[in-house]
Amino acid sequence: MNATPLLSGRGLRKHYPMGSEPVQALRGVDIDIFAGDLLALRGPSGSGKTTLINLLGLLDRPDSGTLLLDGRNTATLSEDERADTRRDRFGFIFQTFNLIPVLTAAENIGYPMLLNHVTRAEMMERARELLAAVGLAEKENTRPDLLSGGQRQRVAIARALANRPAVIFADEPTANLDSHTADAILDLLQRLNREQQVAVVISTHDPRVVERCTRVLTLHDGEIVTEPTA
Repeated sequence: MNATPLLSGRGLRKHYPMGSEPVQALRGVDIDIFAGDLLALRGPSGSGKTTLINLLGLLDRPDSGTLLLDGRNTATLSEDERADTRRDRFGFIFQTFNLIPVLTAAENIGYPMLLNHVTRAEMMERARELLAAVGLAEKENTRPDLLSGGQRQRVAIARALANRPAVIFADEPTANLDSHTADAILDLLQRLNREQQVAVVISTHDPRVVERCTRVLTLHDGEIVTEPTA
């Protein structure tokens, strides 16, 4: 493992207004993400997993604390720079898939590349490569409503890889899948992590996910309480 983290968070805090008493989602979290990590963020609902994913992925800002990306303080990034970083350095996999219903599988995968001004020919070539990598080469022209849940999640994983990210963030990626399909998705994430050395950070309360990861952080009430080695 590279000794220099890709992402390094120190003292990350986040609260959300809720009536007269704010909810403390994160209470001073320290975390490092390294190249090649396969990291599980485990904990019950409300423990702060999704909030931490959102901060690490620059989808939200901490109330306090420091988050470094390649040694640079992300607080100095403009909104445009944050958006560019999310597009170019990160990939996101959501439990609700978030595919665009009017686009085919290949077009969904290619959409992030269009935002990078890649030509349509290059986009389609890369999309076909990724569809083959996730075992869906024959679904290139199929729209999401004609795919199974597992197939839609595979398309979402391929889309997350479109711009060759350094880190993939997956928020409960097996939550809406049956056990057989979930195992297949985990096999795929493990293979991509191993072969492409992309760091994968998974928020989960699924023990099957935890067993597959090489590092585990446990959150409880917005704090990291353990870091057992898998």
